[in-house]
Amino acid sequence: MSLDAVSAAELIAWYAEMGVTEALDETPHDHFAAAPEPARQPVARPQVSAQQARRPVAVAAATPPDEAALSARALAREATTLDALKTALASFEGCPLKATAKNLVFADGNPAAKVMFVGEAPGADEDRIGLPFVGRSGQLLDRMLAAIGLNRQEHVYIANLLPWRPPGNRTPTPQEVAICLPFIQRQIELVDPDILVCIGGPSAQGLLGVSGILASRGRWMEYDTGKRMIRAIATLHPAYLLRQPLQKRLAWRDLRALKAAIDAL
Repeated sequence: MSLDAVSAAELIAWYAEMGVTEALDETPHDHFAAAPEPARQPVARPQVSAQQARRPVAVAAATPPDEAALSARALAREATTLDALKTALASFEGCPLKATAKNLVFADGNPAAKVMFVGEAPGADEDRIGLPFVGRSGQLLDRMLAAIGLNRQEHVYIANLLPWRPPGNRTPTPQEVAICLPFIQRQIELVDPDILVCIGGPSAQGLLGVSGILASRGRWMEYDTGKRMIRAIATLHPAYLLRQPLQKRLAWRDLRALKAAIDAL
């Protein structure tokens, strides 16, 4: 089937949106075709004495911590300011998401704010502009903040669990979260807010250790910033609310609880 120029351009744009950034070969391949089985090589079995055979099998040693996560932890700890942390992230090569993202999405809002919001990861608009929550979900978040008298320029500081966009807006993998976690933890420590708001399930699980956003949202918890314990709460992601408008009633309850906590500071 041949494609005209317009259709081909639309197809390429769709591939880019889904995270396909390069061709691996000049000719297409049928990846659904059964691959031939590799020839099996005989494996030499070591001689085991009767005494060795009676010994219990040892449990495999735990996998050593990932080198990328260790490097991220060291870089994050060395950063003593937010600018230094952003520079460290920009130079960090341990997360594969950096290779497919257009921009590092570090933060937006007021670093001196009492409330810090942490989302999941940048989307396509955020990746293009380099700021968190600027697309449709960000516009809804701004309206949600305005409903309780807040705005991102003065009252809140906004970041993401991951600073690079996963291809196709997919959910971050546990390995990607583990690699990037030291950076967002250090970011929270440097901002030192009075209240932490985790937006969406991945953020709540990564920072607060809770799973099931519908069950855990709206419940006050504690988060250790590295300097002190602060109040923390999880709420639904605006992108989810755009897909499930009826759940806005739950988000409104969370916003009212947040407003009451801010007023009590």
